[in-house]
Amino acid sequence: MSEIITKQQNELLNIIDYYTEKDGVHQTAIPSLFFMRDSNTSIPRHGVYKPSLCLVVQGAKEVWLAQERFKYTPSDYLIASVHLPVTAQVTEATSDVPYLGFKLEFTPSQILEVLQESEVRVYAKENPKRAMFVSQMESSLMDAVLRLARLLNQPKDIPVLAPLFTKEILYRVLQGQNGIALEDIVMEGSSTHLIKDVIEHIMNNYASSFKIEELAEIANMSVSSFHRYFKEVTAMSPIQFQKHLRLQEARRLLLTESADATDVAFRVGYESPSQFSREYSRMFGFPPKQDVKRLKA
Repeated sequence: MSEIITKQQNELLNIIDYYTEKDGVHQTAIPSLFFMRDSNTSIPRHGVYKPSLCLVVQGAKEVWLAQERFKYTPSDYLIASVHLPVTAQVTEATSDVPYLGFKLEFTPSQILEVLQESEVRVYAKENPKRAMFVSQMESSLMDAVLRLARLLNQPKDIPVLAPLFTKEILYRVLQGQNGIALEDIVMEGSSTHLIKDVIEHIMNNYASSFKIEELAEIANMSVSSFHRYFKEVTAMSPIQFQKHLRLQEARRLLLTESADATDVAFRVGYESPSQFSREYSRMFGFPPKQDVKRLKA
């Protein structure tokens, strides 16, 4: 890593350290920007990544998308280009040297706006790209990230400058080695763009049953092509994708409401409480009641 990037990261580290006195996820005055802090390595945490740019400023982190592992450190950045159910774990952190993270969420319309206003064209191909990737950090990208973070010390400038710096960050990512994976998401007619529409449909209707033929029709693909492309983008089948969403929502409901496991199973779309319990145990390592008791403790 170059001296320039190291210097930039040290400044960003100080900003994140200042705005994260306690462990956890901290929303900043910039609505799409979040800082994270962990003083210890963590157990695997399940969640859904929105389209976002993620940086490790100090420490290290691993993200699992189905069976695929993405490890990133201060030398890298991670991009999730669509909503993805993942398992994340902080792998390097101590009370003296805590894990510090940076996450900037974005929308497909912001990517499209950058492409329309710039000469960036990496020409999306027919073959879909994985919707998550890790790339090596570059000083031009880190410079734009740092200027966005500095705005927290100048709140009156946020409404005008934050959108501009966010646009520059996306521009730099699009110019990078994996920019095509980000461009593919918004290129109308590309297979990845069509899969994105199906992902949004499943996200909005995860508790409902569906047939693969119905999803393939939304993507305007044959069943075989749809199934292959969906797995290429998300690293899992549509059924697995829906199962991850159902179980993560079930866990959230069990933790935040005084709800019975059977009731929650029906609410997230399961017809069989026993099947729900089996799949819950397989994903989280414990049956619902035991898992919730463990987490609350």
